[in-house]
Amino acid sequence: MGLDGMEVMAVAVVICLFVVVLKQFGMWEPLSLEESCDEELELSMTRHQPEGLDHLQAQTCFTRKELQSLYRGFKNECPSGLVDEETFKMIYSQFFPQGDATTYAHYLFNAFDVDRNGSIRFEDFVMGLSVLLRGSVTDKLRWAFNLYDINNDGYITKQEMLSIITSIYDMLGRFTCPNLPQEAPVDHVDQFFQKMDRNGDGVVTIEEFIETCQKDEGIMKSMQLFDHVI
Repeated sequence: MGLDGMEVMAVAVVICLFVVVLKQFGMWEPLSLEESCDEELELSMTRHQPEGLDHLQAQTCFTRKELQSLYRGFKNECPSGLVDEETFKMIYSQFFPQGDATTYAHYLFNAFDVDRNGSIRFEDFVMGLSVLLRGSVTDKLRWAFNLYDINNDGYITKQEMLSIITSIYDMLGRFTCPNLPQEAPVDHVDQFFQKMDRNGDGVVTIEEFIETCQKDEGIMKSMQLFDHVI
């Protein structure tokens, strides 16, 4: 797998995992009028009270009815209104039985846990989902950059990128090219930096990341894979 293949896989997996979450939560089933009213009432009664529908609709690319459906699925799985990291890991591990999704789920959880308080609120979930499924290309790339920037210092280092790519291979397990040599993740990271690190300073900035990705046809196609999932 070449550089473009690695990048496409990384971006596509990020988006695909949120589709997995949607299916796990049983979301996007049609709501009756009575159910819609019930969901709106529930938004003000859950143990963790999320932002109101009007606010979330203004902050995301979802309709009011879609938010109600999302919330119904979310509260069915998480009655407290919060998702902790162990629950998050458990959800993903069910869909990758041939691999170990623990590390990747940890990184993904941190990308959603914007407050770094150890839990994901409903509003955190829908705002991130809105970016990944309906955001602009730039918004999606910013989100992906923040995932790779593990320590949130504004730069992607080789070690950070290696950690993410390795966690993806670990998660996919034997389905990730059975004959792939052990050093493949390191080789991919080296190629990534040759392409992205334009000034050769050993780190990739968000400007370098976005500019390079936007000029890459393969990456741009991968960003559109799930535009019409919902």
